[in-house]
Amino acid sequence: MNPVYAIILVFVGCCSNVVFLEFIVSEHPGSGNIVTFAQFLFIAVEGFIFATHFGTKAPVIPIKHYAVLVMFFFSVSVVNNYALNFSIPLPLHMIFRSGSLVANMALGVILLKKKYPTYKYISILMITLGICTCTLMSAKTGVKKHGAEEEGPMTAYDIAMLSIGLFMLTFALFMSARMGIFQETLYAKYGKHPREALFYSHALPLLGFAVLGKDIYNHTVIFSNSEPLAVPILDVMVPKMWLYLAGNMITQYVCIRGVFILTTECPSLIVTLVVTLRKFFSLVFSILYFKNPFTVYHWMGTACVFSGTLLFTGVFHMAWDRLFPPNKAKKVE
Repeated sequence: MNPVYAIILVFVGCCSNVVFLEFIVSEHPGSGNIVTFAQFLFIAVEGFIFATHFGTKAPVIPIKHYAVLVMFFFSVSVVNNYALNFSIPLPLHMIFRSGSLVANMALGVILLKKKYPTYKYISILMITLGICTCTLMSAKTGVKKHGAEEEGPMTAYDIAMLSIGLFMLTFALFMSARMGIFQETLYAKYGKHPREALFYSHALPLLGFAVLGKDIYNHTVIFSNSEPLAVPILDVMVPKMWLYLAGNMITQYVCIRGVFILTTECPSLIVTLVVTLRKFFSLVFSILYFKNPFTVYHWMGTACVFSGTLLFTGVFHMAWDRLFPPNKAKKVE
């Protein structure tokens, strides 16, 4: 499949997904659980039909290994979305999650005893500095009050909620990194089966949402009682929160499928660059369209995060070598 098609899917799907998510959390900040459940259910149904052929295709990787993977994936997804309940502005949420390289590298050094070149340690410092700057500025300048027209300064309660949210995001970062290391060991032993892994990582956790059943039900009622909007194609009126949720589910699937195609068609460096650029455009759109508070210090922190991410991939080194090829040692006669 043409890589350009995959890149279009990533940008359209992932950027649109952020838009629908912001529509949802701006109306109801506590909607993280129903959003996560809807995404898992949609992808699980699609995978049951197309990945397992209605359950007739046995998994290559044993289910017991998927059970461990699901424990990681479920906790990461739920905690990331639930953190939005704790005064975390969506731009800060996106910036903080861009720090996954920090967690991956830290666990790589601790668990796998890996060693990295100097420029990667510099990139991690840049990313950490950028995240800390954006976090401190968000606490200092205040947050956009959900449901209000203007943002306001943070109270002691807001700061406490923000601290809990940041702790949750940090926990999710390291859990995600640990999940990646576990996936590496599985793929090294059984081979890569991303479609299969995508299905089981979304289907097996569905029972776990029973614990969150009351919250999901309450938001189901809230969504059903939201303002109705006309759907010209179907000539019906549908509660707008259900339309936003449907858009979020579909775009989440398009986003994941785009990344999946990209990983099979392009080198990992290209995948990292595309995902990084996608996050940047999503961030800019969120700031401009939804008028989230963002100062020059936020921009400086954001520049550190994304520059550090690009530095980590080695893209700057590649560009430098192309512009200024290293002189080859002259052959001694």
